[in-house]
Amino acid sequence: MIEYRIKSVGGYAEKIGELVSMLEYSRAVTLDEVRGLVQKDLDFLTNKSSNTIGAILLHIASIEFVHQVISFDERDINEVELQKWKTALELGQQARSEIRKNDIEHYLTELAQVREQTLATLKDFSDEWLFAEKQWENGIPYNNYYLWFHVLEDEINHRGQIRAIKRVLSESK
Repeated sequence: MIEYRIKSVGGYAEKIGELVSMLEYSRAVTLDEVRGLVQKDLDFLTNKSSNTIGAILLHIASIEFVHQVISFDERDINEVELQKWKTALELGQQARSEIRKNDIEHYLTELAQVREQTLATLKDFSDEWLFAEKQWENGIPYNNYYLWFHVLEDEINHRGQIRAIKRVLSESK
């Protein structure tokens, strides 16, 4: 059941608990949107330069993974991690070629595994961690709250793409 209230989730610092509430709401809506899709739907391309729903779902997982590494480990992804996630991160032609022929459970498992790690690790941090000031290599400041806001906004944005693809898909049937 989707919770339609943002409130602090127990077991976390107050603001982190609110962030968890938002992350979980966003994910519940995404999962509801893709429920029942079959492989053919997940691989459907609206045109030769679009992304598939399957690729978008892996992209959502990849963005969350990268933000785990940046915020939790305070580093960039390494070569091994990049090998696993690069295609999903970048999307485009390589994703159209390689991210195919998986059933919905494949994508849901990836999303769940990444999210499980996020939720477990967020329990270790205080609200002060959310607001800790850092700088990108180019000198632009950011904080962990921004990083996790970006995870939310990216998923919500791509869920809009999934809805648009589903509309075209339903019209083509």
